[in-house]
Amino acid sequence: MSDDPKPIVLLAPGLGGLRQLFENSYRLIEPPASGVVVGEGRGARAFITVGNRPMEAEIAALPDLGLVAVVGSGYEAIDVAGLRARGVEVTHSPGANHEDVADHAVGLLIAEVRQLVAGDRRVRAGDWTKDRHPASTRSIRTLKVGIVGLGAIGLAIAERLRPFGCPIAWWGPHPKPGAAYPRTDTLLKLAEESDVLMLAHRADDSNRGLIDAEVIAALGPRGVLVNIARGSAVDEDALIAALRNGRLGGATLDVFQDEPTPAERWRDVPNVVLTPHTAGGAEASLAAMTRMVAENLRRFFAGEPLANPVPPAA
Repeated sequence: MSDDPKPIVLLAPGLGGLRQLFENSYRLIEPPASGVVVGEGRGARAFITVGNRPMEAEIAALPDLGLVAVVGSGYEAIDVAGLRARGVEVTHSPGANHEDVADHAVGLLIAEVRQLVAGDRRVRAGDWTKDRHPASTRSIRTLKVGIVGLGAIGLAIAERLRPFGCPIAWWGPHPKPGAAYPRTDTLLKLAEESDVLMLAHRADDSNRGLIDAEVIAALGPRGVLVNIARGSAVDEDALIAALRNGRLGGATLDVFQDEPTPAERWRDVPNVVLTPHTAGGAEASLAAMTRMVAENLRRFFAGEPLANPVPPAA
């Protein structure tokens, strides 16, 4: 084991700004382009990363590792059971970004239904003339909204949409006694009865492929899918096919099957608004997640109980 008491690896794509927050308290080990640490860096004791990117090779190269600290609440790409079997603890950052993610989700919904992005493009292209008037759009308040997952994010979305006057229902695998919104019996029924289906479920393997061709068909040619959960939840090929042939009315996505998603995959897909996985990337959320990571690192190196360990699998 290394004699250096606090060597850590920071490999969190898109979160390079975290470096300056930790470099004064820890010895930051720079991974090479491959991400796999070699040489003296193999003595790292902690590894900071994100939860939606597989890091098996990078983690396996660190024999002295004791902690994987995930920036964010989701950890579906992290082999938690395997790490714990080798004595490595895993922490995450729950409850830190749900407000900002909910804001983003509602913004995406409004952008697609009210055609804000399409309208911007039309004006810029000179396609708004005296004899070419934009088509009318649906009113937000008339839309029946179905939310998949009524956790912190799902509830925050519901609370934002309630003042619009939208009827709201939800589905999840487990009932929530006392919930302010009705739970539908099945996901398929929720899709059939909703104008908008918003994905706000937990980011783990149990939800992989949850939104398949059948659910998309149930949502229908006037339905809109909003995904701010995880790209792995949606059959992306089925989604694109449904958008192209008009079997789905629209979609707004902040997360994708593969990230970064290839631009050419979406180039000619109609009725879709895309953002580059930025729903939880607002300043307040990032600051809160960073504080959680920092506290878990402090506790780990001090030999104290961790603040936010990933809960045991059900």
